[in-house]
Amino acid sequence: MPRLPQRIVCLTTETVEVLYALGEQDRIVGISGYTVRPPEARKEKPKVFAFISGDIDKILATRPDLVLTFSDMQCEISRDLIKAGVPVYAFNMRSVDDILGMIETIGRLVGAEAKALDIVAGLEAEIDKTRAIAAERFAKTGKRPRVYFEEWDEPLISSIRWASELIEIAGGEDVFAERSHSPLARDRRPTPEEVIACAPDIIIGSWCGKHFRPERVAARPGWEAIPAVNRKKMHEIKSAIILTPGPVAISEGLPLLLDILDPSERDAG
Repeated sequence: MPRLPQRIVCLTTETVEVLYALGEQDRIVGISGYTVRPPEARKEKPKVFAFISGDIDKILATRPDLVLTFSDMQCEISRDLIKAGVPVYAFNMRSVDDILGMIETIGRLVGAEAKALDIVAGLEAEIDKTRAIAAERFAKTGKRPRVYFEEWDEPLISSIRWASELIEIAGGEDVFAERSHSPLARDRRPTPEEVIACAPDIIIGSWCGKHFRPERVAARPGWEAIPAVNRKKMHEIKSAIILTPGPVAISEGLPLLLDILDPSERDAG
């Protein structure tokens, strides 16, 4: 029998979501305090770390045989855990394909590859269905809506890659799609003038950790000229959905985008 990890600490919410979906939640001995999916995880599992801060001793006290981390933002805790002799797998999802690959990898790590492949197949089916609906809409209207996705407001930060890709799948055109390929937020900072010049038809806000405020967007100098602002086509998708690089971004984020980009909804305004 393969020697699989039995005591896993997950320092981001998406790996918790995947392990629960696989039915392998009993392996989880610690989670991040920012875990939101699934809701029962917050009740059942001890919170041993925040996201980039916390006490490594709380993690070590769970006697983990695997810790799952995410991105360069957790490089320091990954380093400290490795120095302490703990196996660490650091994910770095940036695209939709990366999200699907993360699910498959976790399945292999815990010996549940078949279940993981089933989950991925279901998400791929959702993507294919959404593309088909979007293509049918585009065939009728002949125009994809131009979308400005705002991840943060002070300073402005535009869409990360997987959000940009989901917009495209749902039938939109991300006005800063090229910038979304940069993994660093500092490279995704458009000026207000650049947003105005792009003239997006729709603005989607997902301010991580706080509510999107359309009235604040509309009050920005010069933004009243933007079609999305002028026609009040400003929408929020909660960051816990669209900015989480896990199954939820596809299973819940994609249908929300499809509704927002529905031309009948746009024309109603």
